Amino acid sequence: MLAKAIGQAALERGYSVRFSTLASALADLLQQESLPAFERRLKRYLHPDLLILDELGYLPCDTRAADLLYNIVNRRHEDCSTVITTNLSFKQWGTVFPGAACVVALVDRFAQHCHRVDIDADSWRDTHNFDRDGDSAPPAPRRRPGKRKP
Repeated sequence: MLAKAIGQAALERGYSVRFSTLASALADLLQQESLPAFERRLKRYLHPDLLILDELGYLPCDTRAADLLYNIVNRRHEDCSTVITTNLSFKQWGTVFPGAACVVALVDRFAQHCHRVDIDADSWRDTHNFDRDGDSAPPAPRRRPGKRKP
């Protein structure tokens, strides 16, 4: 949700933005049958001012996918902004790309100038799941004790 809001704010300020799940972006690139087609498709992920790759770690990736992600991050490095959402710490990225030699370099490139946002809170999806127990209405906003409505 936060990554989408950042993307929306960038669009409103005139920046180009591409949003994709990591799995979809990698599948998109891996299905290209020739090097020229691959390079043309890769531009979709290299040229936006802001690239948002959602859900790193949701699905495991092979070494070729790890190399593709490294290629994207490395070529955007210090030129464009990249947001990657994940529930994993940098130390755990190796579990997503088992056996990939580029994982350390990938984390190094990505982390060099990054701003990490650690969120220690309830899941937005869990707190906004209005259909629990057949309830179709959103829950009433919680009020803090001692605060009065104006």
